[in-house]
Amino acid sequence: MSESRPDPARDPWIALRGLTHARIGLGRAGDALAGADVRALQAAHAAARRAVHAALDPARLSLAEPFLEVRSRAPDRGVFVRRPDLGRRLCPLDAARLPQAPCDVLFVIADGLSALAAARQAPGVLEAARASLPGWSIGPLIVAHNARVALGDEIGTLVGARCVVMMIGERPGLSAADSLSLYLTWDPKVGRMDSERNCLSNIHAHGGMAHDEAAFRLAWLLRGARTLGRSGVALKDDSMTARLPPPTP
Repeated sequence: MSESRPDPARDPWIALRGLTHARIGLGRAGDALAGADVRALQAAHAAARRAVHAALDPARLSLAEPFLEVRSRAPDRGVFVRRPDLGRRLCPLDAARLPQAPCDVLFVIADGLSALAAARQAPGVLEAARASLPGWSIGPLIVAHNARVALGDEIGTLVGARCVVMMIGERPGLSAADSLSLYLTWDPKVGRMDSERNCLSNIHAHGGMAHDEAAFRLAWLLRGARTLGRSGVALKDDSMTARLPPPTP
């Protein structure tokens, strides 16, 4: 049975598909999806699975500056996926060797659920973020393996950072397997709730947030957190409003 493909002259979905990465208005072959769309879905699913199970190779980050590697209490990716709690606490040996380096902000590049996202997005965002924070003291760069978001709380406490930014791979979807999130936590300490953090997500090159945009919004939130002395639900991201031109009289 031949596959029917959309006719651009008659298909009302064409314009809508240009606005989203969601799979809408797919072609059909009889009463089934078109083979090309099925294969695309299978390829996206395979990419998502690979991203979840891949290990973070620091060499792929191509970092010009020195960094310190740490690991969570999850010994491998299999345990990490099954035991989120172990990914939230540092391996005792790594906790003992973290340096005391009080600073305004500490950046942690973490694999999370997509080491691919950390490798592709984090270095560019980090470079842009540093340039957006003149006058801020920035702590030693940390690269964390088998890490969940809350691992940054323990890292920030031990280093002595006023704020920690976790640059962490998001759970892959079927549109992007290399999407990064930034989680900002002011006054990090073990036991912080998710409501005490701010998050910038969907940082990737497939129609997501660009590195420069993410850095601008992160800097805005950091300045706001410093003013308030806290982050989370009390801190609103009004960075886009700041970019709007003033109203005409």
